[in-house]
Amino acid sequence: MTVAIDKQASDILIFKTGLKTKGKVSVVEPILNALSSIAHWSIDTKDFDNVLRIVSKGELEESRVINLVQQVEFNCETLYY
Repeated sequence: MTVAIDKQASDILIFKTGLKTKGKVSVVEPILNALSSIAHWSIDTKDFDNVLRIVSKGELEESRVINLVQQVEFNCETLYY
């Protein structure tokens, strides 16, 4: 699958999550898709840390993403690389 990323995209945010299955990912999908500050996002459910990777279009605070994911009762924390 090819995804076009806006050339204005400026930041990559990476999180460790509790999103271990496609079913769990489908719960946060509408939340992440609704954020206009996200150019692209993906979750690697095969990774030990169930990594959520976000390419933002500009200003997007990690705390906002963490709070949104935690509101639907999944763990989410910044993964430092």
